[in-house]
Amino acid sequence: MNPSAPRLPFDPSSRSRLTRRDLGRFPDGSLFHAIGRAVCEAECLPRKELFEAWEVARRVRRRFRGGRIVDLACGHGLLAHILMLLDDTSPRAIAADIRIPISAAKIAEAMVRGWPRIEGRIERVERRIEEVDVGPEDLVVSVHACGTLTDRVIERAVAASARVAVLPCCQDVRLCATGGLEGWLDPVLAIDVERAMRLRLHGYTVRTELIPHAITEKNRLLLAEPAAR
Repeated sequence: MNPSAPRLPFDPSSRSRLTRRDLGRFPDGSLFHAIGRAVCEAECLPRKELFEAWEVARRVRRRFRGGRIVDLACGHGLLAHILMLLDDTSPRAIAADIRIPISAAKIAEAMVRGWPRIEGRIERVERRIEEVDVGPEDLVVSVHACGTLTDRVIERAVAASARVAVLPCCQDVRLCATGGLEGWLDPVLAIDVERAMRLRLHGYTVRTELIPHAITEKNRLLLAEPAAR
């Protein structure tokens, strides 16, 4: 490569895998750049998953500290790792999915090399959402659990009176409740508004945020905790 050639913009929404060729894009001493370098070394994660997990994790930790992390429909499980790094008072985490990619082990190995203190504290399990035990002190999280999977994540959290943070995607207007709001709102937005309303009806304090649109158009972050906490 010609070193004087202009560098193409680094699109955070790209589904291209991060590789060692991208290491130079994460040059500084920040935690995010250190995580970026670890992910590049693993050479298996789509770029957008790194940015999504980071933006969700740092917003979640501004609101919710401590507790066991329960990362449902976890994919590679990067969110659970970042949440542990941002708040070491969480004793452990479980990352669950019905099918966990084989490459998730590479992400875990790269993260443990960078931060040995998390070794043995994050468990990956292949289970359905309903098969994962959730307790009231847990922090239930999920990034882009498609369609009704987000509703199932919320249901598990509510059943345990646990805190919950979800970044929904692929809202299915045929299967997901709209709360009768589709006459006023875009149906996809109505589904997420109904989810927030449902949590309030269950006695939760609800907060809504956005992660950068440049990373994903499905950028509505819903955070909720039992009002009695």
